[in-house]
Amino acid sequence: MTGRARVPSQPCSVLPGKRLRVSGRNSLAWVPSILLSPASSPRSQADDTDDGPVPGTPGLPGSLGNSKSEDPEVPDREGLQRITGLSPGRSALIVAVLCYINLLNYMDRFTVAGVLPDIEQFFEIGDSSSGLIQTVFISSYMVLAPVFGYLGDRYNRKYLMCGGIAFWSLVTLGSSFIPRERFWLLLLTRGLVGVGEASYSTIAPTLIADLFVADQRSRMLSVFYFAIPVGSGLGYIAGSKVKDVAGDWHWALRVTPGLGVVAVLLLFLVVREPPRGAVERHSDSPPLNPTSWWADLRALARNPSFILSSLGFTAVAFVTGSLALWAPAFLLRSRVVLGETPPCLPGDSCSSSDSLIFGLITCLTGVLGVGLGVEISRRLRRSNPRADPLVCAAGLLGSAPFLFLSLACARGSIVATYIFIFIGETLLSMNWAIVADILLYVVIPTRRSTAEAFQIVLSHLLGDAGSPYLIGLISDRLRRSWPPSFLSEFRALQFSLMLCAFVGALGGAAFLGTAIFIEGDRRRAQLHVQGLLCEAGPTDDRIVVPQRGRSTRVPVSSVLI
Repeated sequence: MTGRARVPSQPCSVLPGKRLRVSGRNSLAWVPSILLSPASSPRSQADDTDDGPVPGTPGLPGSLGNSKSEDPEVPDREGLQRITGLSPGRSALIVAVLCYINLLNYMDRFTVAGVLPDIEQFFEIGDSSSGLIQTVFISSYMVLAPVFGYLGDRYNRKYLMCGGIAFWSLVTLGSSFIPRERFWLLLLTRGLVGVGEASYSTIAPTLIADLFVADQRSRMLSVFYFAIPVGSGLGYIAGSKVKDVAGDWHWALRVTPGLGVVAVLLLFLVVREPPRGAVERHSDSPPLNPTSWWADLRALARNPSFILSSLGFTAVAFVTGSLALWAPAFLLRSRVVLGETPPCLPGDSCSSSDSLIFGLITCLTGVLGVGLGVEISRRLRRSNPRADPLVCAAGLLGSAPFLFLSLACARGSIVATYIFIFIGETLLSMNWAIVADILLYVVIPTRRSTAEAFQIVLSHLLGDAGSPYLIGLISDRLRRSWPPSFLSEFRALQFSLMLCAFVGALGGAAFLGTAIFIEGDRRRAQLHVQGLLCEAGPTDDRIVVPQRGRSTRVPVSSVLI
């Protein structure tokens, strides 16, 4: 056979001295000398490890040639306890503490959305400035995530989370005492809240990954990510109800700091640091050591499953970020246009049940969607190794038309709007736990915090960091071109929110792309963890082959098989 051929990925612990180090997107490979002889090679055709699973090799754990991406070895409960040093009960308790803190994080994030009309009235700001509150927070969170990702891969994760959450609680409490002429100070404090959330969100999933494997990990991640929609819903509920009881929206921001103190105590007393990647290694394989930060970034950039799933998750963040901030305000404006609610006039408290109802819908659809997504994916995975990205794609593509219908029907029936929101948010929530699981099994343990951090950067940079502000900006621009009226306010926000449906469809396409690469990337990560696959340096891109009695360096791409 003639032409260029990719070198198949193979273990680096077999036939020592015959290694190949390759640079480029697939940098994990070695070539035994037998492959240089077409007659003796067991493979007579070119291998393309980019688009399929890593080829099988006799004697390796698992059937690497199998199209199904099965874990080579899954420890039982006793095996997990022996590896991690933690009993099953203690591991479950650690996950419960992490879930509580995750719920608290999202509860704080969306308490502001629950009292947003009151904040607009208090500070006398428009839609674009209101959107900036969330954008500043997400931007800070996004910028700091890589810092904590780097630290989380190298230092004690428990203490990093304790410090971040304590700082977040203090800043959140301080933001509730800002006077009306200091709106810029509210923006500053919301930005500083991102420090605590970045320290937690980049690290907590990696602790779960080091406590459980395979289906156990998927179940625990689903429990962990239940906290996102449930916490978001509780944020709306707590914000609106505490404001009604206290008669002042400032008290809504003073609930979560007290619960944050409890979170720090639980972290310090309950959580223990498990060894990184131990549950995925064989007992006779060497421990994994962290590589340089630039090496981590290069490896992640060459991982198509990580990149494409992160782009898909970016669409999820764009849509959820927009709806989280603007849905209660949109529903209030819809009721005003329909004549069901009096308008919110300057100086008055905005009384509406929409924050409470939307919060309850968010909680319910989150639990239903996350559980449904994990269960469907688990069942389909038995027959289709690409089930995870396909379920994510189906969720996003399915949610887009229902979200569009919820906006289109708001002028005629608020009940129909709530029904379509319920269906759309349920389908959208199917992604949360599955995306996290994809990242954890296509990325090796020593760079998972970094991967979490850069997925956060990408998803927030192009997603919910700018989407609330963008939606508010489009709304303000549309309102300027129409006569001032409550109907104009409603229509402007309605048209701007329709952008979410189109972004959701683009995210579904990214997950369909992930399905193409998922098998090969997962298998490569498994082999690396087991010490059966070596990683190339950035400049070592040639191999040595005999030519007329002497060794000659030639490019990998010129090897003919």
